[in-house]
Amino acid sequence: MSMPMKNHDLIALKNYINSGDEFKNLHPDTLVLDLSHSNLTQRHIEIRFDKHTTISSLRDKIHQKTGTPPHYQHLQLQSGSQIICEIPPNTESERMLGYYSLSHGMSCHCIDIDPHSGSKGGAYEDTSLVKRYVMSEEDYDKRNGTLRDWGRKQKEKDENFTLAKHAKEHRELMDAQRLGKLGLDLPKGFAYNDAGKVVRDEADVDDKENCKSNPNCCSDGDCEKEEHEYGPATVDDMAADMRCEVRPGERRGKVGFVGEVSELGSGGYWVGVIFDEPVGKTDGTVAKNGKRYFEAPGPQYGGFVRGTNVQVGDEFEERDIFDDSSDDDEDEL
Repeated sequence: MSMPMKNHDLIALKNYINSGDEFKNLHPDTLVLDLSHSNLTQRHIEIRFDKHTTISSLRDKIHQKTGTPPHYQHLQLQSGSQIICEIPPNTESERMLGYYSLSHGMSCHCIDIDPHSGSKGGAYEDTSLVKRYVMSEEDYDKRNGTLRDWGRKQKEKDENFTLAKHAKEHRELMDAQRLGKLGLDLPKGFAYNDAGKVVRDEADVDDKENCKSNPNCCSDGDCEKEEHEYGPATVDDMAADMRCEVRPGERRGKVGFVGEVSELGSGGYWVGVIFDEPVGKTDGTVAKNGKRYFEAPGPQYGGFVRGTNVQVGDEFEERDIFDDSSDDDEDEL
């Protein structure tokens, strides 16, 4: 039994059959040629000329594209691998292309006879021949306004400063600002200033610094142990196989997993949800290391969701697939 042809196969077949007609709409005086060069791998495809163009003008065009002056151009008019005509330098300059009975798709090959040509040996195309500037460590150290110079100045202000620490803090700030734009809860250590902008909570930073300098303080830098914002209390009423609904989007399914997932976000407790529809982001595995926590029927039928975004109950039965649910959320992975 033969397989039916698909649309893209039919289009490809049509293009193949009609490939010989690609020049049918050109003016009768137009001639389409390829230009090649003895010292260059680059080939200039389908350059349009008028049949009244002289060999002198053709040489000027080749000079413009390859850099070889007209008086160093030995031209070969070719049809495939067959040489139709050879035109040495400084000859037939006023003869027109129409004289040579050329047709579309033929080529004009330029042999560069300049013994000192700048294009010889790949000089125009081989970037490995270009000597690259490499700054020495000493010269870089002397420069002002570099990342290293900025790091030194920050180190003078704070002896504990490191670029790695700065990068980590900057990344945390960007994540907090992103959550702020989404209207989600800010991570611990961040707050809104008077202008409504997400900034690092200086009071929290000061508390941590004081704690570090106090030998009687707890080792992790927190003077008061608070329950984790994603602790077990957020999932204590949930268990596997319970029907549930996930916000935002009112997406429904059943619980496939409840527990800690250290590989995701800031750790803590997550709910693995098996959705009724392909509105998730996983099949029950963690992309970071491929560890599986639950089984979902497909790569978009599962999701790891914070317990604060999940409601459980028998009332969340499977519903019509045409219900609108298009929102997304950053507290879900």
